[in-house]
Amino acid sequence: MAYPCHVTSERTGRSAASDPPESRGPGGGGTVTELRVFYDDAALAHVAPGGEFDVPASRRLAVEEPHPDRRERVENVVGILRSELAAETTWTGFDPATPTQLQRVHEPSYVAEIRTWAGEGGGRLTPDTGGNTETYRAALTAAGGAVAAAERAIEADDEVPYALVRPSGHHAQSDRADGFCFFNNVAVAAAHLLATDRADRVAVVDWDVHHANGTQEIFYDRDDALVVSLHQDHDSWDEETHPQACDLTERGTGDGTGYTVNVPLPPGTGDDGYQYAVAELVEPVVASYDPDAVLVSAGQDPGTVDPLGRNAVTKSGFESLGADARRIAADHAGGSLALVQEGGYHLSHVAYATLGVLEGVLDVETGVGDPYANVPGDTRSAKRAVDEAVAAHGDFWPLR
Repeated sequence: MAYPCHVTSERTGRSAASDPPESRGPGGGGTVTELRVFYDDAALAHVAPGGEFDVPASRRLAVEEPHPDRRERVENVVGILRSELAAETTWTGFDPATPTQLQRVHEPSYVAEIRTWAGEGGGRLTPDTGGNTETYRAALTAAGGAVAAAERAIEADDEVPYALVRPSGHHAQSDRADGFCFFNNVAVAAAHLLATDRADRVAVVDWDVHHANGTQEIFYDRDDALVVSLHQDHDSWDEETHPQACDLTERGTGDGTGYTVNVPLPPGTGDDGYQYAVAELVEPVVASYDPDAVLVSAGQDPGTVDPLGRNAVTKSGFESLGADARRIAADHAGGSLALVQEGGYHLSHVAYATLGVLEGVLDVETGVGDPYANVPGDTRSAKRAVDEAVAAHGDFWPLR
């Protein structure tokens, strides 16, 4: 079987079969000493309409509630970083994404549609996705933060870039909004690295509890971007805005065949289940692909009490995922790693979970525990699901 990953980079001359490159990060001879957070208050200006959780009010209920994508999610992450990782963190501004950057992955007419819609006051674009007059600016800024973090991943050798941005992006497709997302931040960043010759191949690893359907759609026919999605096994929530199936049958098309790697996981997968998925599938695939950079769509909604996930991942489990990302990038991507914020909707736990990710990435221990680590994981079911994914993707990648 000729695996699709056995391609030598014209820029670096590396191949999956060659000696591993000298690493710049932990696990490969260097030491990450700094967290560089790309943040802008525009993340707080976007307001999604309330109702019954994420859908419009039916008038059946006595009390409406705010939309789950609330600014407090980001404010709490900012707060816990200032409290617990102040010495390790540098806060950095950046420019919004440019039209050229956006239009590498989005149709120009769609970008214009979002600008006009927000300019007219916003509202609901889909049953679960909406915004206000500030949403276009916030979405431009979010994509720009991802670009800045990705550039820094290539340039810096002693830090981890983290784009703390909102709204999220990984559900946004080339021509439509979906799942609280307007512009696909991580896809804009990956395409920027590729188009500017900063990278020949980019791996996107997405551990948000929901399928990376937008990122998948954008790169579905390309072999210069690998998309690995670890997500809860769920169906499409809207045939029009979310036409992807989210399952093992979607593996790319044309030149992109094999480069979409979906790993549907059962509800309640837990810490050990995610570690099994990383060891058995994620790391072997990324290693074989031999990317120039790893971009992580870091959604912390697999957390134990997240209202949109409940995949039973604790702060400790997120620490392990952060350490995994650091090690995989160090061993297989020259240390080039950037994190881009996606979901996480429990206003308190998203902060603890994100702190865990960043402790793992930096290899530091704050001593902060998880006040919500009271849901056991279903490791047995998770292993069965991962084994099914390994069998499905074994046609394209050198898996056991």
